[in-house]
Amino acid sequence: MFYHVKELQYEAKVSRPDPVFAKKLQEVLGGQWGEMSVMMQYLFQGFNCRGNKKYRDLLFDIGTEEIAHIEILATLIARLLDGTPMESQLEAFNYDPALAAVLGGMNPQHAIVSGLGAMPADSVGNRWSADYIVASGNLLADFRANLTAESQGRLQVSRLYEISDDPLVKDTLSFLIARDTAHQNQWIAAIRELENKAQDVVVPTNFPKELQKQEVAYDFYNTSQGQSDANGPWAQGTAPDGRGQFRYIEQPFPYGPIPKLPLAPATVFNTPPKPLTR
Repeated sequence: MFYHVKELQYEAKVSRPDPVFAKKLQEVLGGQWGEMSVMMQYLFQGFNCRGNKKYRDLLFDIGTEEIAHIEILATLIARLLDGTPMESQLEAFNYDPALAAVLGGMNPQHAIVSGLGAMPADSVGNRWSADYIVASGNLLADFRANLTAESQGRLQVSRLYEISDDPLVKDTLSFLIARDTAHQNQWIAAIRELENKAQDVVVPTNFPKELQKQEVAYDFYNTSQGQSDANGPWAQGTAPDGRGQFRYIEQPFPYGPIPKLPLAPATVFNTPPKPLTR
């Protein structure tokens, strides 16, 4: 069960209306790496977590906080839309809100669809999609996906911070950037603990090693021109799992023959055609 605390986790103030920046903020609310994505990702990972109470609690704690971040951003967007369009566009707005929105650089849907409120969409109007989230049931794989999500999210909020010239908006974004710092560190700590418990870093950690083609498990194939990548730690030395040595294959060779498939039945009408007999 969830309880809503009426106060915001952090204030969402603006110095002045800015419908253009409101449109940009939609990306970190309803985009692929936005707060809606991490909220749904963490909560579904928590719902599906089996027999790992402390990790389940971790997922629900951070997932619930992300609900608060959505409310912060939704409030910020609404306040940026308050009083818009600007006075110079007021006449056009009264006559045709869609036209005024376009002229002002505003998201027309903020005027037409949401009534000057936030939307579950990204900065160009694409609706949020559950395709953005990962909840596999494997905690190590999921926590790595969470780290990626927080990294991309913090990157985008940082870019928005640099774009904004509103000190109050920047203050709110500064809070969100700091919380993304916390979450990245927390996922890294959880990942390291899971790796230490399993004494492995390759997902899934419990797949029998004897069932994989061990002779190719640590090869790095040079499949592009040049050999600059030969000097990286991924091409030489002990692999991170400690179970093999990387091997750089300068000229990779095929392990299988040229595939030969029979012609499709005539009724499929492929090319080249097989004679059709009746």
